[in-house]
Amino acid sequence: MRRMIVMFLLCCFGLISVVSAQKDLKSWTTWSDKDCAKILSSSGWSQTQTDTDTSQLQFGQSSKDKNPMNSGSMGSGSSESGTNAASSVNYRIRFLSARPVREAFIRQLMIKRNIQQLPDNLKQFAEGPSDDYIVVAVSFDSGDRRAVGPATQAFGSATIGTLQNTTYLERKDGKRLFVAKYQSDNSQGFGYQFVFPRMVDGKPFISADTGSVRFYGEIPSNPNPIKLDMRFKVQDMMVDGKLEY
Repeated sequence: MRRMIVMFLLCCFGLISVVSAQKDLKSWTTWSDKDCAKILSSSGWSQTQTDTDTSQLQFGQSSKDKNPMNSGSMGSGSSESGTNAASSVNYRIRFLSARPVREAFIRQLMIKRNIQQLPDNLKQFAEGPSDDYIVVAVSFDSGDRRAVGPATQAFGSATIGTLQNTTYLERKDGKRLFVAKYQSDNSQGFGYQFVFPRMVDGKPFISADTGSVRFYGEIPSNPNPIKLDMRFKVQDMMVDGKLEY
């Protein structure tokens, strides 16, 4: 009996948590900047892949080992010493077509510009449905400004021709959907956009029983392509019992 009571209380607590989360999603115009950042970096619709480059660190260490007498000059502000550190790039992979992601972007804009009354076009962008396409947007940042240069060059010069055979959405059952369009202009700040058809053979490619969906992409870059690989759980993409993606 005691065990049944404990299970009942746990279920109630879980239900309260779900209801609270859904209520927060409804009142998106009251989200804080921290709330928005959470949705845009670590949520059912947004995940972060961090790639770390240690090549310069290894170069610096090997040089020091081979030339111990030169360690003083290496630390005197030379160009080599400036790159003698590992650098990381954070790739933010988001379902831009999902309503919570669009709402978070617009809410951030409201906070930044102190907007009290939203223009109709921004309200429509935030709350409007995405009936025809699935849009995955990728942006990136780093604590080292130099680290984002190659990524900016790679994403800016990529085309649908270089992506269409290496970039796709993959369901848990192994079915793949390759990218149909690519937007290489990130001037609006939403990220570089990979566009997929929402319907395949008359049915949604992603549904509530899909289980999980993986985004995989290879962006041509010298000397090696940038590889993005992130999996999303469909159950975490629900709002009020409706799948948002």
